[in-house]
Amino acid sequence: MAGSVTPVMAMVIVQLGYAGMNITSKLAIQSGMHPLVLVTYRQIFATIALAPFAYCLERNTVPRMTKRIAFQILLSSLTGVSGNQILYFVGLKYSTPTIACALNNMLPAFTFVLAVLFRQEYLRIKTLGGVAKALGTVLSVGGAILLSFYHGKVLGFGESRIHWRYADKMEREASSRSESNLLLGPVAVIGSALVWAVWFIVQANMSKSYPAPYTSTFYMCFIASIQCMAIALSVEHRASAWSLHSTIRLTSSLYAGTICSALAYVLLSWTIQRKGPLYVSVFSPLLLVIIAVLSWALLHEELYVGTAIGSVLIVFGLYFVLWGKNKEMNKTNAVQESVTEVIKDSEKGLELQPYDPFNRNGNGIHHGAN
Repeated sequence: MAGSVTPVMAMVIVQLGYAGMNITSKLAIQSGMHPLVLVTYRQIFATIALAPFAYCLERNTVPRMTKRIAFQILLSSLTGVSGNQILYFVGLKYSTPTIACALNNMLPAFTFVLAVLFRQEYLRIKTLGGVAKALGTVLSVGGAILLSFYHGKVLGFGESRIHWRYADKMEREASSRSESNLLLGPVAVIGSALVWAVWFIVQANMSKSYPAPYTSTFYMCFIASIQCMAIALSVEHRASAWSLHSTIRLTSSLYAGTICSALAYVLLSWTIQRKGPLYVSVFSPLLLVIIAVLSWALLHEELYVGTAIGSVLIVFGLYFVLWGKNKEMNKTNAVQESVTEVIKDSEKGLELQPYDPFNRNGNGIHHGAN
């Protein structure tokens, strides 16, 4: 039981961390912080946070580095870190957290298609497990779209007693200089979801030959720090743009680096190694539900009928995918156990028997009557 609950809890923690990042990062960007600068600081803080864990926990067990693994780490840093985060934060700047989260929920569909193409998942549409995975993916994506673009009537929950006045202040200050681009924002977020799905596929392959999540994540964030800094410096030269004097800038950078990169990537790598890329990606729609609740509690945003229906669809979609994956894994384990038993029985049959001269099937000569 614990073996099935732990990955679920790990993915819920990741989505909770991302929900907080969406709010704090949007406030930091509204304060004037460039998205590329924020992404760069995120990788730097993540690298610093991961270094002691990688050294203390895996220095004696880390596998030997090969050219193939080095290339996979480089590809992971380009897709899952630099490419994904730069595109997502640019999309967040030119849209809203709700739209960014909604479009990012194309991730399960992208991952499902890529996983099937690279034979990391199988449709098995004639089995209950395969039907459940396909139906769950459709429900999760559909629920995310419904939650984002259909409101309906306001739910009568009243106002939350918790309120973040700092967010109101930042919203008023940013309203005069707010930027939006109906094309660039959504396209950037969709691009981030696509390269994020590619990272899941690469990570699933790398985790088999390099099962050291702290060390691989450290290398990935370190390389991404160099990549992001080079890109950010080419766009933003002013020293003031790199200043962390603002509380929200420092808080957002630290939070994104330590929680949403260092911790999240380790948990993602660990779960992908055990459950596969589709299992991990299907939890992304849960982020919309969490953000909807946080926005109602902290920012006094209203909850609508569409929010409730979309949340229910997302939860059902998660359940179907998890049920389908569990059914397939149980079947695979049963087959492996059967094969193991057959091999053991075969080995027993091949064991040498003691010599018996009166055994007609033996090699000795029987001297009985004809």
